[in-house]
Amino acid sequence: MERIDTVVIGAGQAGVAMSEHLTNLGIDHMVLERDRIAERWRTGRWDSLVANGPAWHDRFPNMEFDCDADAFAPKEDVAAYFEAYAKQINAPIRTGVEVTAVTPRGGGFDVETSEGRIEARHVVAATGPFQKPAIPPVIPADAAPLQMHSANYRNPGQLPKGAVLVVGGGSSGVQIAEELRTSGREVYLSIGPHDRPPRRYRGRDNVWWLGVLGKWNADSPGPGAEHVTIAVSGAEGGKTIDFRNLAQAGITLLGMTQGYRDGVVTFADDLRANLQAGDANYLSVLDEADAYIARHRLDLPEEPEARDIPSDPVCVTQPIHQLDLAKAGIGTILWATGYQFDFGWIKADTFDDMGRPQHQRGVSREPGLYFVGLPWQSRRGSSFIWGVWHDAKFIADQIAIQRNYLAYEGNAEIRIPEQV
Repeated sequence: MERIDTVVIGAGQAGVAMSEHLTNLGIDHMVLERDRIAERWRTGRWDSLVANGPAWHDRFPNMEFDCDADAFAPKEDVAAYFEAYAKQINAPIRTGVEVTAVTPRGGGFDVETSEGRIEARHVVAATGPFQKPAIPPVIPADAAPLQMHSANYRNPGQLPKGAVLVVGGGSSGVQIAEELRTSGREVYLSIGPHDRPPRRYRGRDNVWWLGVLGKWNADSPGPGAEHVTIAVSGAEGGKTIDFRNLAQAGITLLGMTQGYRDGVVTFADDLRANLQAGDANYLSVLDEADAYIARHRLDLPEEPEARDIPSDPVCVTQPIHQLDLAKAGIGTILWATGYQFDFGWIKADTFDDMGRPQHQRGVSREPGLYFVGLPWQSRRGSSFIWGVWHDAKFIADQIAIQRNYLAYEGNAEIRIPEQV
């Protein structure tokens, strides 16, 4: 059995950032990782994935990527970046150690691991927003054809022969659908409500506009808020996503997946409305960007062609509301429908009925228990690489504040109670 002030669980971007700030504050800690550093970037993504933001932006402040600043780093380079960062800060990371339970006890926590029990005063869950793949209960799991979540997709050659129905119009769904179509597959893409920002506008990337327009700092809607579905891509050097262009490339667009019966999938009559809402979001960003340029008198090139919206393809003007999977030759249904939290291993009263953490900026209802890397933890940018670094600093500061309270009146030794 070991005793330590703080245990950080997870050595992805959140855990590495947390370790840096705890080290800077002189707080004794360890980071436990069941696999390797940044394992989700290594094996939890498809082969061709690249970062959705340019290298100059999607990084920690104290280390740059070893590539062109405007490039979109491949997933292997992102994993290598965090491994190098952990080495740079000498992070006390233990890999191959799985945490099976965290239980509050007498002013501290019992942390049960695959290598024994650890007693800690503070625990930080840094397992990120992508934990348990979420597949809506629309189609029975045993129904043909093959059903797969995007977390398990790697490349087109992995899938059985036939067409593919991709469900989900966010970044993952769009990029996978396009990759499958390019490989020669017949592809159907079911989309719901989404934001659709420009990749670049008037010489600046989308992430720059989100920054100067204050959108990264948008206040959290509150604990339990979900990640916003955004259609954006860093693939092929980065490009603006327009679903109508995907349709022109041969992808059949469908409304939101609604139901299933006897081999037939039904879709909501919302395709055009979803596209138009995405257009409105896109154009609103252009309007705000133009206003910002005028207000600050920036010398950035005008781009009137960016406001050209392609005409609706046939699949939008004559939408498909039912799809017989067998007749359409569908060999795979690929669910790009996001993730759910999986915190069943934390035995504390700080979760709602759906298992979502109840917290304020990552500070849970259970004293001494914290979260880092949650969607909208403190603001819109919380679950992004650069955003998690700043949230981790806040949590480290909170741990330091609690330690100072405990040290009041000369009680400098922080004692972890013996187990009764």
